Amino acid sequence: MSRAEARLPVRVPGPLWSLGLLRSELSVTFRRWRTLALLGVLAAVPVLVGIAVRIETSDGSSLGPGGGGGGGPAFISQISNNGLFLVFTALAATLPFFLPMAVGVVAGDAIAGEASAGTLRYLLVAPAGRTRLLLTKYATVIAFCLAATLVVAVSALLVGALLFPVGDLITISGTRISYAEGLGRALLIALVVAASLIGVAALGLFVSTLTGSGIAAMATTVGLLITVQILDQIPQLDAVQPYFFSHYWLSFADLMREPVYWDDLTRNLGLQALYAAVFGSAAWARFTTKDITA
Repeated sequence: MSRAEARLPVRVPGPLWSLGLLRSELSVTFRRWRTLALLGVLAAVPVLVGIAVRIETSDGSSLGPGGGGGGGPAFISQISNNGLFLVFTALAATLPFFLPMAVGVVAGDAIAGEASAGTLRYLLVAPAGRTRLLLTKYATVIAFCLAATLVVAVSALLVGALLFPVGDLITISGTRISYAEGLGRALLIALVVAASLIGVAALGLFVSTLTGSGIAAMATTVGLLITVQILDQIPQLDAVQPYFFSHYWLSFADLMREPVYWDDLTRNLGLQALYAAVFGSAAWARFTTKDITA
C-alpha cells in the first residue's frame, strides 16, 4: 500500500457501488477502439471463410478428402452441405490464435494499462479496494471472452445462412439431428469455447500486475500464448502437453458426437479452472502487495 492510500480513511463500498464499478469497466472496455477493432477482426473471419468455401464449391465440387480441399479447420468439408457448420469451423479456426490473442490483449492491458495511463491510483482511492478492483477487472475480461466468442458464432451463423443451405445436420457419429437441436449445440459449443479462454484471461491478468506498461503486458501475454501453442505441437513433449492450457481447446468437437464424449471436455474445463485459480491467486498476491505509484 502506498503512503497516500494509508492516509485515506477506510470506506467499505456496498454491493450497488461494486455493480456500478463493473458496469463502468464494461462500458470503458467495450467502447475502446482497440476492443471494437478486435471484435471486428473476429467477426470478419467467418465472412472470409464462408466466401472462400463458397468460391471453392461454386462449380459443384466439395471440400475435404476427394474434393480438392485438403485439410483445414474441423467441419470445413461440411459447410457447403449445411451453413450451420460454418459456426463450428469458424470457432475451430479462431480458437488456436485469434480468440486467445484478443483475450490476451484485453487481459494484459487490464491493470498495466491503468498504471501506464496514470489512473490506477485514482481507481484505488475511489474506493475500489485492490481485491474488488482485481475481481472487477477479471470479470470484465471474462465478459470479453464471452462477447468475442459470440461475435464469431453469430457472424458465422448469419454468413452460413446467407451463403449455404441450412436444415437437419449429420453429427460426427453419423446420426441426424434437427436444425433446432443443431442451434442448441452451437450455443453450447460457443459457451465451452468461451470457458476455454478463462485460463488465458487469468494468465494475462497476472502478467498485467507485473508491469506498469500496458504494451509490455499485452506483448508478453501474446508471446506466452504463441510459445505454449508451439510447445503443444512438439511430439517430444507429449508427457507435459496435457497440462498446457491450449491442449484440449478443440475438444468442443465432441459435442457434435452422439452420444457426446465428455472426457476431454471435462479435462479442458478442469484445466481452465486450475489455471484460473493458480494465476488468479498469483495476480491477487502480487497486486495486493504492490506499491502503486501511478
